[in-house]
Amino acid sequence: PQLNGNSSSLELIDVSQIEFVRGPQGALFGRNTIGGVINISSRAPSQDFRGDVQAEYGNYDFRDIRLTLSGPVIPDLLNGSIAAGYSARDGYTRNDVTGHRLDSRDALLGKIQALWLGSDQWKFRLLLSAERADDGDYALGDLGAIRAKPHHVSHDFEGFTSRDVVAPTFIATHESHSVDLSLVTGMVWWKTHDATDLDYTPIPAATRDNLEKDFQFTEELRLSSPKDLPINLSENLQLNWQAGLMAFDQNYQQNAVNSYGPGILYFVPGDPPIVSPANSQVSPQARLDDYGIGGYLQAGLTAWDKLEFSAGLHGDYENKDASLKTFFKNPDPFLPPPTRLSPHRDFAEITPQASLAWHIFPADTLYATVGRGYKAGGFNPLSPANKESYGEEHSWNYETGLKTSWLDNRLAINLSAFYIDWQDLQLNLPTGVPAQFYIANAGSAYSKGAELEIRARPFQGLDLFASGGYTDARFLSDARAGHIDSMGTTSEANVSGKHLIFTPDYTASAGAQYSWAICSHATVYARGEVDIMGRYFYNAVNTAAQSAYSLANFRVGLRTGRWFAEAWIRNAFDSHYVPIAFEFPNGAFGGSGFVGESGAPQTYGVRAGFTF
Repeated sequence: PQLNGNSSSLELIDVSQIEFVRGPQGALFGRNTIGGVINISSRAPSQDFRGDVQAEYGNYDFRDIRLTLSGPVIPDLLNGSIAAGYSARDGYTRNDVTGHRLDSRDALLGKIQALWLGSDQWKFRLLLSAERADDGDYALGDLGAIRAKPHHVSHDFEGFTSRDVVAPTFIATHESHSVDLSLVTGMVWWKTHDATDLDYTPIPAATRDNLEKDFQFTEELRLSSPKDLPINLSENLQLNWQAGLMAFDQNYQQNAVNSYGPGILYFVPGDPPIVSPANSQVSPQARLDDYGIGGYLQAGLTAWDKLEFSAGLHGDYENKDASLKTFFKNPDPFLPPPTRLSPHRDFAEITPQASLAWHIFPADTLYATVGRGYKAGGFNPLSPANKESYGEEHSWNYETGLKTSWLDNRLAINLSAFYIDWQDLQLNLPTGVPAQFYIANAGSAYSKGAELEIRARPFQGLDLFASGGYTDARFLSDARAGHIDSMGTTSEANVSGKHLIFTPDYTASAGAQYSWAICSHATVYARGEVDIMGRYFYNAVNTAAQSAYSLANFRVGLRTGRWFAEAWIRNAFDSHYVPIAFEFPNGAFGGSGFVGESGAPQTYGVRAGFTF
């Protein structure tokens, strides 16, 4: 489990599969969720020696190389693997003040595994993953300016972003005819250090130096009925079950300093801007200590190989303590006094989940699910006054759908509809300090929509695919959210009927892939796809939005039994878009009241690999 976004957005190496599971999953995994689960599985060390190497090069001096080795260390007793990679590129965005590329990327990554096979029933697996990233600065600029001139900003100060992540994991599994057991022990250490131009202008107004670090420990024990041996209650009724316990502990620390030039406005959450001599503000110096325990149980019944019913419960308890400090290094009677808080809160909840599936035919299934989503509350390292803590978020998630297969599995059509009812929605909002955010409960909201997916293989070698989705996601009558105008005034607005932020009203994709065996040992392939993103809003009051845009990607290559080579192009038609923007008090500098970052431009390159 990843308890912080700084440790979860890692390069993927030596991965076997990625699963996307929608909706609350409290009866399946260690913590409950609101949106769903992304489950990433590492490839297990092999019993036979194998290896592969891949190299890639593209524009913006993009280079990427990956190497994996796997095989027996002690035959029939211990297998091992090692994987390593390096990925780097120049920045996409040019700083017009210096002429430099700003948002470069440079990362080293690796993974070591050991798998003990000394027993027919027990398996022990140790994984150690690590990544070191030394990247450039954030490519943020005034929204109006970067839309007029994409991938260009003007910063008088050029910063950096560095991150270290180390994550050891130990997994023990036991399989028998009566029960399967798994024990997963995980630890994650991460540290980030970044410095940036806080005003995002050529004026030497403000800079920020931010240091964050975290340690998390998780333990999960899972028991279940054997995978292929359900309990036979009768000739036509079978039972499977799963139960688990999970505990976690986390210690997070942050120390950030905003340095302001003379005569510059200080932005203090909840207060009007202030003009003062040069000064530095520690904002914040924070420590968050969390621990929690949880348990879950799910049982499933299968009747006549046609009907499947499952139901489950999940219980959560979390204890959270915080130490929050904000102060100016050089006190001034005209500046706000220091703040020092040490809050404490407990959270507990029990949530249910149920699903029903009818296998009309072996390849056709009608299903319905309902689940209670839950996220515990917590504390903000930095926030406006009286917004230091936020409460629990709840949801009821409903989904129904039909999965079908036609023409001897050459055509698949899936249709689904969903409805989500939120209470006390946790919303990420700007604090009034540039580029700093806090979480607040915004009230009630809903999200409803439908999705259609089609996959077809008209003849051998040709695959066609298309999907589309419509979403209507809005705040309800009791919803209120913090809002910052372009001059830095912070207020709370009624957002009833407004669209939820960063939620496109529709999405669509379509593409094709063709493979042609030119001989018994070689295949030529080509693939093209286009993804369309509908309009979405950047803020809760819906005053700024990204209009609909599309991205087209293509690749063509040659593959044999042991090697492959391909050429690729992403964002082939160089669409300009701003995937993320937020409210920003830059009206005093003639800005639009928002800063954002240009999306990735057209990129292209070649990739080759060899397996041995």
